[in-house]
Amino acid sequence: MTDASANMPTRFDFIVTPEQAGQRLDRFLADGIGSLSRSRVKSLIEAGQVFCDGAIIREPSETTRAGRQFTLIVPPAAPARPQAEDHALPIIFEDRDLIVLDKPAGLVVHPAPGNETGTLVNALLGHCGDDLEGIGGEKRPGIVHRLDKDTSGLMVVAKTPMAHNALSEAFAARDIDRSYLALAWGLLPSEISYDGAIGRDKRDRKRMTVVTQGGKHALTHVRCLEALDAAVSLVSCKLATGRTHQIRVHLSQAGHPLLGDPVYLRRIPAASRGLGETARRAALDFPRQALHAARLGFTHPRTKETLLFTSEPPEDFQGLLRTLRGG
Repeated sequence: MTDASANMPTRFDFIVTPEQAGQRLDRFLADGIGSLSRSRVKSLIEAGQVFCDGAIIREPSETTRAGRQFTLIVPPAAPARPQAEDHALPIIFEDRDLIVLDKPAGLVVHPAPGNETGTLVNALLGHCGDDLEGIGGEKRPGIVHRLDKDTSGLMVVAKTPMAHNALSEAFAARDIDRSYLALAWGLLPSEISYDGAIGRDKRDRKRMTVVTQGGKHALTHVRCLEALDAAVSLVSCKLATGRTHQIRVHLSQAGHPLLGDPVYLRRIPAASRGLGETARRAALDFPRQALHAARLGFTHPRTKETLLFTSEPPEDFQGLLRTLRGG
């Protein structure tokens, strides 16, 4: 895309066929374009960007009739509000539609109060430049899932609206292959699943918790890979859903909080007494939750190719594991 074309509006023209008559206008246009979400098309209609026989149409629910001609104007993407920054990114795969990267621990994904700069989004804006087509009318990368600041590992980010829509739908449909490696206190069974709805903790808004009413359904499959002196378990966690802090919440509620977790580990675990002094000190002093997104697989939204990526944990995680294995 040239700089000139990137700053020009895009026009789409449609004629309603007899087979398409009777649909909602926003659905008809979204299906016809294919690369814009229905919510995005709805916002464009409400903003006066759709015309029928020269008249502006502002009602997304208007029913289509055979033979009517509609024109949709998509304005050029507005500049992103976060500033582009030049930071090295550990990119594993990139093409015109998406980026897969191995996020280091300590990197915030989105700008927010207290973290307006130095985030993954800032770095992606600097890396992609004019390659970003715009998500929701703004030149920005499409974050379809997140990792907590101090969780390391694999993420996929959309560069085009088409990729953003397809990946968001895949995550919502649980059609994503992803698993995490974690170090948890105590000895877990060889295999176990935790099925409990997760909602905001009413006593502490920074925490999530398993709730009996409200909340969102959450299911985590856990496999114990290695027991370390019956004090710590190296586990693989496969997500069937994707809720905020899901692995951290499910394991802590089961009495197996993650090593180093600053939110869900509130006291020295009794299991730590099973470790030697060096290993115990290393485990108790680990400065972040010991959680790494190690596997990510999905269908490429354009090519339909099955993509699968794996990542080894970073050195701090592996160093802690070596110390624990030494007793």
